[in-house]
Amino acid sequence: MHCSLKRLRGIALLAATVGAATVSYGQASDPAALDAVRAAVKSELQAAKTDRSTWIYTEHDTTAGKDAVYDSVETPQGTLKRLIELNGRKLTGSAEQMETQRIENYIHDSSAQAKARRAGAHDDAQATEMLKMLPDAFIWTKASESGGLLTLKYRPNPDFNPPNMQARVMSTMAGEMVISQDGDRIRSLRGRLTSNVLIGFGILGKLDRGGTFDVERRKLEGGSWQITETRVHIGGHALLFKTIGQQEDDIKTDWKPSTAHSLEDAARLLHAER
Repeated sequence: MHCSLKRLRGIALLAATVGAATVSYGQASDPAALDAVRAAVKSELQAAKTDRSTWIYTEHDTTAGKDAVYDSVETPQGTLKRLIELNGRKLTGSAEQMETQRIENYIHDSSAQAKARRAGAHDDAQATEMLKMLPDAFIWTKASESGGLLTLKYRPNPDFNPPNMQARVMSTMAGEMVISQDGDRIRSLRGRLTSNVLIGFGILGKLDRGGTFDVERRKLEGGSWQITETRVHIGGHALLFKTIGQQEDDIKTDWKPSTAHSLEDAARLLHAER
């Protein structure tokens, strides 16, 4: 799994679509804004091919039913996490031992690793395709330009034809994207659902209007851009399947380059942190 592609998923899966607008009168993107989006997409896709950096960080992931803190170590073979705090309490005793055993089991389970790689490859391909759409689903306009940052506003493009359900959901978003003009990199992407999204005419499910997301990225040592904050608050339901709304805040801090070349290396680093 390419770590750099994995880092695009937060952007691609939440932003999903934007494009080269062949639109009706009064609905066209500002040409300069659209050029900036295209340049940013090109830079992100190129970085995904060339950035092989790996990182160590602390991740605080909060959902409706779980508040968890992890130590995370990236390697060329994938990312290994160790749960260190759950619902405000640090893991100790038997709980800590169980987490150590879980990690040991995983690094010796080739089938579990293969499953994770397949899931990662699927997500990478999806992220790439969605980023390539990033000049069609929205109408883009320039909001401001200051301090090397270009802020663009976007709203749904009524002439965009979403190719799948994810693109249909994200093409109802409106919000803003901030581009760092040093390298044309996406610094942040924020938005909200402008309308309800019905699945199977509302019989199978619905995503609620007003749901929001916010993805923040920062430039780290060596010029690598990483997602540091992801906040998704989208309500919804699926009558015949599972809950499709998302309520999650994921914050990554304390970044430093990883020296782990394998999952075994990552496990040793995680054990040394305890």
